[in-house]
Amino acid sequence: MGKLLKINNVGYTYHSLDGETLALKDISFHVNDGEFLAIVGPSGCGKSTLLSLIAGLITPDTGDILIDGKDLKSSGKNIGYMLQKDHLLEWRSTQKNLTLGLEIQNKLTDNSYICINEMLSTYGLITFRDSKPSSLSGGMRQRAALIRTLLLEPDILLLDEPFSALDYQTRIEVSDDIWGIIRNEHKTAILITHDISEAMTTKMLQFFRHFSPFSDFFIY
Repeated sequence: MGKLLKINNVGYTYHSLDGETLALKDISFHVNDGEFLAIVGPSGCGKSTLLSLIAGLITPDTGDILIDGKDLKSSGKNIGYMLQKDHLLEWRSTQKNLTLGLEIQNKLTDNSYICINEMLSTYGLITFRDSKPSSLSGGMRQRAALIRTLLLEPDILLLDEPFSALDYQTRIEVSDDIWGIIRNEHKTAILITHDISEAMTTKMLQFFRHFSPFSDFFIY
């Protein structure tokens, strides 16, 4: 597996009228193609900032973020970002929620519906295709949100504490579902979480290493 993502000495500082807040300093690591990584740490240590940098939503003050050896804008790679909340639109059916990203990018075709129905069937949501989100359990909503993200065919999938709103039992069940989907779709993925047990239950973590002498989080 080649190095798909490289983070080289990245730093970022938030600026406000009250002064500056250092969020990240000298962060370096890489992610191989097809690899899954979990970044664990308490609130406020810079986890979400790191994902925002990788997604290109903000630009690092120092260092480089490379995908296939190129900078984010010229790499031609898609980044999928699954947030803490599912953000399903309550007035749209499950299927219509899944097509939203494709509609925005003008990529919705007849073949898209074939793919959507296959994924709904594979991941246990086909009977809820025409249901509104209010009819879905928390776990079902998260599965729908992940499918919506995967339909955009991301090369790297970013997961920002996607189970934090679920109760403990549901979190365990849904995490197994989500990791199964990621494995089946052969996606490179990065998870951030404050829960070490959540990271450890993925069954895909192959190694453990301390992330940075500056930051309060770890990478698995």
